[in-house]
Amino acid sequence: MALADIAAKALAALPPETAHGLTVRALAAGFGPSAPSAPDPMLLTDVAGLSFPNPIGLAAGFDKNAEAPDACLRLGFGFVEIGAVTPRPQAGNPRPRVFRLRADEAVINRYGFNNDGLAAIAARLRARLTARRGGRGVVGANLGANKESPDRAADYVAGVEGLAGLVDFFTVNVSSPNTPGLRALQDGAALEALLDKVLKARAVAAEGAPVFLKIAPDVTDEDAADIAGVVRSSGVDGLIVSNTTIARPDTLDGHYKDEMGGLSGKPLFAPSTRLLADMARALGPETPLIGVGGVSSARDAYEKILNGASLVQLYTALIYRGPGLAREIVEQLPVLLRADGYARVADAVGAKL
Repeated sequence: MALADIAAKALAALPPETAHGLTVRALAAGFGPSAPSAPDPMLLTDVAGLSFPNPIGLAAGFDKNAEAPDACLRLGFGFVEIGAVTPRPQAGNPRPRVFRLRADEAVINRYGFNNDGLAAIAARLRARLTARRGGRGVVGANLGANKESPDRAADYVAGVEGLAGLVDFFTVNVSSPNTPGLRALQDGAALEALLDKVLKARAVAAEGAPVFLKIAPDVTDEDAADIAGVVRSSGVDGLIVSNTTIARPDTLDGHYKDEMGGLSGKPLFAPSTRLLADMARALGPETPLIGVGGVSSARDAYEKILNGASLVQLYTALIYRGPGLAREIVEQLPVLLRADGYARVADAVGAKL
């Protein structure tokens, strides 16, 4: 058994938040794999002006404070999204706030945007670039709003201004279920106003950095149609589908299945992929989509691509499948593409629609 697998088993015996923190600190200290070999050239993916060596990304929520983005890239990911970042440091919700549902390969969390705040995270990202460790992979920032903020739109603008030049893209996260009232920003008029402010800030402070919008899987058909309309009219560069869900499928097993918070992992795969396909049909190929939710294998990632995703993200599956999952997917995805006659990822995007 590889040392990484032994470590993963040891971490699984610890409380989930403790294991999470130890994993990030270990990666930050250099206890991680060496850089993987270059991925198959057919996985090279261009989205919103950025070039990704492969389409598999680490979703926000793992490296919340930008402590180990380069170490995460060395796990085999083509890109990493840090955060969520709020302007002011935030402790988040009371513990315990993370619960494993092992039989479902799922997690429920109600972290509540706990992070070190914009100044500390910007300092780490600046040090990363100064040390010339940056530039070897795409790193983006997930932006959030402080729980007690009187002007949440201003919080997102502050994130763009504070991280300009330090990250390659921004994600406007209005879909976390763990900050009261945040999801109301997905509503048509509020979303339009928010994106207008964020994109104006991007034009001044971070011209050229793509802005993506991350939505919840629990939106109604009417809400999805409204979101698609705002995405088309706003000029946002892409859509991430989706965040965690507040739904609780009847199939869930285990003591913690009724805990409050967002559900991620395998049970999210089907509903998030359905919404991904719906948004791909509504928006057409002009708007890049990033598929997230329940990805735990190359087959899952391929299914997201076939349903409209140009890029794919994962996080929860690392808990159950181990740190080698990204490399495994990157190795196996070309086999699936070639079996169906595709020469590159872009050729397969939306093929099932």
